[in-house]
Amino acid sequence: MDYRTPIAKARGLGSAKTGTVHWWMQRVTAVALIPLSLWWLAFIGQLLRSPHAQTVEWLSEPLNGVLMVAWIIAVFYHAGLGLQVVIEDYVHTEWLKIVSVWVVKLAFFLLALAAVLAIFAIRGMV
Repeated sequence: MDYRTPIAKARGLGSAKTGTVHWWMQRVTAVALIPLSLWWLAFIGQLLRSPHAQTVEWLSEPLNGVLMVAWIIAVFYHAGLGLQVVIEDYVHTEWLKIVSVWVVKLAFFLLALAAVLAIFAIRGMV
């Protein structure tokens, strides 16, 4: 017979503090992506109708460059958070779960860095 209370049984099973931050960051990035994605769709519309030089000129404007960098950061961060949840839910081997989450975080970080550096190169800042 076990006389421990439910809280005593739960102690030592790990921290439950970071889940709230993760959940909120998913919602914050999702809300931020609504206007940023509308702007991005306008950019894609511009890209399909314009020659390369005009597209580079449009992207070289400060507001458009900042919005593109914000969109890139928000998209990759939001995607990384989402894939982390999928991995944590469906990968049951603990070491494989940890490695997979780190690989996803590293891959998305490097992809976001490459995309931001490409924007800086277009703007002549690199």
